[in-house]
Formats: sequence, structure tokens, C-alpha cells
Amino acid sequence: MSEFLSFFSTTGFYYLFQESNWLYLVMMLIGGFFIYLGIAKNYEPLLLVPIGFGIILGNMPGAGVYGVYTEGSVFNILYLGVRLGFYPPLIFLGIGAMTDFSTLIANPKLILLGAAAQFGIFATFMGALILGFNIFEAGAIGIIGGADGPTSIFLSTKLAPHLLGPIAIAAYSYMALVPVIQPPIIKILTSSKERHIKMKTPRLVGKREKIIFPIAGFVITILIAPGAISLLGMLFFGNLLKESGVTDRLARTASNAIIDIITILLGICVGASTQAIRIVDGVNMGFLTASSIKIFTLGAFSFCIATAAGVIFAKFMNLFLKDKINPMIGAAGVSAVPDSARVVHHLGQQYDKSNFLLMHAMAPNVAGVIGSAVAAGVLLGILGY
Repeated sequence: MSEFLSFFSTTGFYYLFQESNWLYLVMMLIGGFFIYLGIAKNYEPLLLVPIGFGIILGNMPGAGVYGVYTEGSVFNILYLGVRLGFYPPLIFLGIGAMTDFSTLIANPKLILLGAAAQFGIFATFMGALILGFNIFEAGAIGIIGGADGPTSIFLSTKLAPHLLGPIAIAAYSYMALVPVIQPPIIKILTSSKERHIKMKTPRLVGKREKIIFPIAGFVITILIAPGAISLLGMLFFGNLLKESGVTDRLARTASNAIIDIITILLGICVGASTQAIRIVDGVNMGFLTASSIKIFTLGAFSFCIATAAGVIFAKFMNLFLKDKINPMIGAAGVSAVPDSARVVHHLGQQYDKSNFLLMHAMAPNVAGVIGSAVAAGVLLGILGY
């Protein structure tokens, strides 16, 4: 019996029966729920399945010894890509290599919708200050409003690395829940007549324009927000690889192999960083804290505000436009590419099967990616980074 008890004390079962360790079980259930959403509901499976499994992994017995916070462990080495912020730019490289900016180039006024949706970032920034977060934490939390997971991680590593787990999980959670969150807001803010608006087919964009755009876009945005040079530089570089016509192999590698590998590593490491309890200098820096609840609340608020701001600004633009735009596409101004654009398209199809909004919605959608990165650069500049 003594030998059995000695063996039992080395197992994970013994560890789970210790005081407060039931919180790790709660986190494992959360991880399982993420996997369920990814597989059963098909909500961003490429993100939620790795993150969900990472949450389970990071809260298993032994994670404290072999996990992301243990110097020299395998997961700690992989986590360097998150902590030092070099995974997000590589994801932006892949996004740029797979994104077609043609609709935005053909109808540049739609970039204003992507800019309007970023209002959610600054509204959340103010909300975080009101809830007691310091200015650096508020800056990191605010970027959730852009619905851009890589940018949220990038900014968190700079401004509030201790909040990286909750911020990343909140950002990716709300990205995955785009089909649930956005339709009710769009329906409340638009009339039936507005939802039936059909937009003109965009003009064809020439190859020269497609090549000039990433170069000009990079120069202009970095002059505005130098702090976002690693994100926007890789985004526009990836797009140049795609559009140049002479670097197809590089574009395919960036848009397939690189982004897939980094998505796996980023997802598993972010998930593994969400330990239920993590004591640092006598303070619990774990995931299950009051701060995490506040961050998730602010994340929901910011996503709703960003969606509403895009729709309302589209309605405002229609006051001055001869050729009206369907205000539903304003909701695609958040950075959840291409899910938000798809939601708008499917919603438009519910009211008129002949109304094809996907290509129009992609313009503010990709503008939102640029806008959230610019907003991150602006915050870094304002806060002295």
C-alpha cells in the first residue's frame, strides 16, 4: 500500500485533488468547449481547435514544470514566438499573400468603413481605464475591438504581457463568434429597404495598380504609425509577392506553409499560457481572475461597438453619395477576414437572393486589417513605445 501511495503521489490524479486545483479542471472544460465550437459548429476551427487543445495542455498536471513558463522547456522555447512578438508579423505575411485588395482599390472610399470600425478600439480603451486598468493595460485591451487576434497578441506583448492570455483568448473567441454577434446588430441598425440596396459591380483593377498599392500603402501607413512597421510591412510585402506575378512560389509558401505552421504554434502556445493559477511574487497571475472577466466583458462591448460604428458610418456616407452603399457592409470593417464579409453576404442573401455583397464587403474587411494595425501603431506611439 505504501508503494502504491508513493506512486499515486507522482500522478496527475493526486495533483488534481490538492486545494484549489479544481480550477484547472474548469480551464480544461473551457478548452474542450473551444474544441467543440471549432469542430461541431465550425467556428474558426483553424484557431479554436489549437487554442482549445493548448488550454487543456497548459492546465494538465505537470504543465507548471514542462509548460510555457518554465525556462528551457520545449513549450517555453515555442512560446518565445508569442512573447517576443514574431509570430504575428509572419501571420500578417500570409494574410497579405492570400488577400486580394482589388475591391478596395476600385472603390477606395470604402476604406472609411474600415477606419470607422476601429472606433471600437478607442471606446474599449476608455472603458478599460474606467474599470481600473492602467493606461498600458487599457491600450492592450482596447485592440480587441479590432477583432484581430495577431494584432492583439502583438500589442499585448509590448504593453501588458501579463494579460496576454486573456486578451488573446478574448480576441480569438469573438473572431470565431462573428456569425453569432454581428447579424442581430446589423438588423437592429438597418431598415429592410437599406438591406435590399444593390451596389454596382466594381471596376476591373489593372496589374499595375495592384503592384503599386502595397508599396504606396506601406509608405503611407508607416508614416502615420511607425510602431506598426513589422505588421504592416509583412502584410504589404506578402501582397506584393502575390501581385508581382514573378514570385508565385514565395506567395504560395507564405499563404500556405508559413501561415499554417505559425497558426499551429501560435494557437497551441496561446492556449497553453492560460493556466488557471500562476503565482508570481505572491500574486496570482493566472487566467481565472477578476481581470480576465473584465477583459472578456470589454471584448464583447468593443466588438459590438466596432460593428455598430461601421454600419452607422455607412448610413452617414449614404447621405452624401449618389450611388448608395449597402450599410450592412460597414459591419465588415472589423478585421475578422473573411468571416465578417461572409456574414454580411449571407445576411444580404436572406433578403434578396440576387444581391451579392461579398466582393463589396471584402473592401472594408481588408481595410479593417490595415486599420487595426495602424491603430496598434498609434497606441504604441502615444504610449511611448
